[in-house]
Amino acid sequence: MLADGTCLAYHRSPGASPGVVFLGGFTSDMTGIKATTLERWCRGRGQAFIRFDYSGHGASSGQFADGTIGRWAGEALAVLDQLTEGSQILVGSSMGAWIMLLAALARPERIAALLGLACAVDFPRYLLWERLDDHLRERLRRERVISLPSPYGEPYIIALNLIEEAEQHRLLDRPGLPVNCPVRLIHGMSDADVPWRISLQVAERLTSADVRLLLIKDGEHTLSREKDLLLLTRTLGDLLGSR
Repeated sequence: MLADGTCLAYHRSPGASPGVVFLGGFTSDMTGIKATTLERWCRGRGQAFIRFDYSGHGASSGQFADGTIGRWAGEALAVLDQLTEGSQILVGSSMGAWIMLLAALARPERIAALLGLACAVDFPRYLLWERLDDHLRERLRRERVISLPSPYGEPYIIALNLIEEAEQHRLLDRPGLPVNCPVRLIHGMSDADVPWRISLQVAERLTSADVRLLLIKDGEHTLSREKDLLLLTRTLGDLLGSR
């Protein structure tokens, strides 16, 4: 339980260091195939692992519409501080890759490496606000919260507070991102949600000399096919093996 009374649901597997922390995407939860695949893989090699739900997601308490990037990043830091020991590799999917970077900037001494999938840094501006027509923008200003269809199931709940607060955490406006650990970014070139060039822009701004961007020409946003998952675990294995 956090100081504000929020209860975060999580699954933790003990094991060797560095541990692995999985950070899910916008509206996703810790039961997704990437999180559970990584959990099985880490257990199989005796690596510490944790997956969790942000507030308003999955089994955690709170209302989704009350969530912001700052709040969810703070929750990721709470998990890092309270539920893990020693160095960690953060694996972030979509929005989780943005949270991953914010956490690395806040706790550089705790981060062994970063692995981002379909990195959705700064997404509320170009995926939410800029895709709304004038009518929907006015409706959002008036109602503060609206719902939009999602290709992934349940409708997206879009809160104006999320879009406004996210401006405080933008990374692509910065000339450099002082992250000096190894970083791997994987992005599908057929991603219809987050352009792969976002990951390229992130790679360009990272100060680390050990940054690699892996592009999958036919890869889509979820990167959940068997071959995508194999690339995910192989890349994580390479990061662990390099230590």
